[in-house]
Amino acid sequence: MTTDTLLRRKPRTLALELVESLGDRIRDGRLALGAKLPTEAAIMDEFNVSRTVVREAISKLQASGLVETRHGIGTFVLGLGQAPGFKIAPDQVSTLRDVIAVLELRIGVETEAAALAAQRRTDANLTTMREALNAVAAAVNEGRDAVAADFQFHLEIARATQNSHFAELMGTLGSMIIPRARLDATDALNEERRLYLRRVNGEHESIYDAIVAQDPDAARAAMRTHLANSRERRRRAQAEAG
Repeated sequence: MTTDTLLRRKPRTLALELVESLGDRIRDGRLALGAKLPTEAAIMDEFNVSRTVVREAISKLQASGLVETRHGIGTFVLGLGQAPGFKIAPDQVSTLRDVIAVLELRIGVETEAAALAAQRRTDANLTTMREALNAVAAAVNEGRDAVAADFQFHLEIARATQNSHFAELMGTLGSMIIPRARLDATDALNEERRLYLRRVNGEHESIYDAIVAQDPDAARAAMRTHLANSRERRRRAQAEAG
C-alpha cells in the first residue's frame, strides 16, 4: 500500500488501511513482541495521515490485542492478538512434526484461496503479489532473510480472494507458518540454500502466473504442489533425524 493510495481514501478508510499496514508489520515480525511503535509524528510522516487517523488506528490495534499504550512512555507490541479464537502459538510450530501439521492445514486452506484469487484478483492485487515476489528474489540474491516477503506473498493471495476470512486467518497465523521461520533461523545462506530458495520462489512464480492468467484450476494445482513439496521436504528431514 503506497502513500498515494492512502491519500485517496476517506479518514475512516485511512485508519483501517493504517491498521492493516501496522498489523502486517506485527504479524510478519518487522515489529516484534515488546517492540515500541514509532511515535505518532513518525507514523503521520511515513503514511501522510492526520493525528486523528493515527489515534483511531492505534485504538483499533489495542482493541484487537495487538498493542498496548503505556501513558507517557509509548505504544508497545503485545503479540499477534489476545482475542479468543483460533490461533497457533509459537511453541506449536517448534518441531518438524508441528511444521508438517501446519503445512497440512495450509494445503487445505491455501489451495482454494489460490483458485479464488485467480477468479477474483484485481490489478492492484497482482501488483502487491509481484512486489512481494520481487522482494523474495532480492533477499535471496543478497543473502538476507526472505521469510517476511514469502509470507507477504501468501497473505496477498488470501487478500485477492476478496473474502476477508482468508486474509484474517492468514494474518492470525502470521509469518511463523513459513517453515524456515522457525526451523532454519540459524542456517547460513550458503549457495546450496540459495539455490533451494530460488526453487521455492520458482514455485511461487508458477502460482502467480496462474493467478495472472485467471486459471483457477492451475492456481489450485500450483499452490498444492508448492505446499506439498514443502511438506515432503520436512517429512524427509524428519525421517533423516530419526
